[in-house]
Amino acid sequence: MNDARLESGVGEILVSEEQLRNRVAELGREIASAYEGRDLLLVGVLKGAVFFMADLMRELPLPCEVDFMAISSYGSASDSSGVVRILKDLDINIEERHVLIVEDIIDSGLTLSYLMRNLRSRSPASLEICALFVKETAGKIRKSVRYIGFELPDRFVVGYGLDFAERYRNLPYVAALDDSLIPEGP
Repeated sequence: MNDARLESGVGEILVSEEQLRNRVAELGREIASAYEGRDLLLVGVLKGAVFFMADLMRELPLPCEVDFMAISSYGSASDSSGVVRILKDLDINIEERHVLIVEDIIDSGLTLSYLMRNLRSRSPASLEICALFVKETAGKIRKSVRYIGFELPDRFVVGYGLDFAERYRNLPYVAALDDSLIPEGP
């Protein structure tokens, strides 16, 4: 898809559509092997993980259910506010369930750290993380991520579910946002 309107403001392509497709299939095989014989609950973190989670589910030849959480620590700024809020909680009870958090991108790890503490308190049988992208700024939380799609440099990225001000999510690849569009800090 070469819609110039959508692609204005998009800089260097960091992960192609083909690379995404191949890595999601590989992750599906890894996860299917690890959860063989168990029912899996995928918990998608809205909104960015929707594209990844839908494609990942299609690669899992095992029984699985889905639920979603919406968590915010960014607001409309490009840097984390330091405050995490649950905007939409789970509908399914996760007690004694095998839960895999499906995250689009891990940047500072603030949101994910909060989410892990919150979900652990609900007594799942197991709780793991699958992130399509982990930035080099992720720090210690990176060690908690069992499945990683790609490592990314510390740039603002868009596409394949990732957005800037709710735009660019529908790009079939992941690219750096043109630096001129990123607002300066507070």
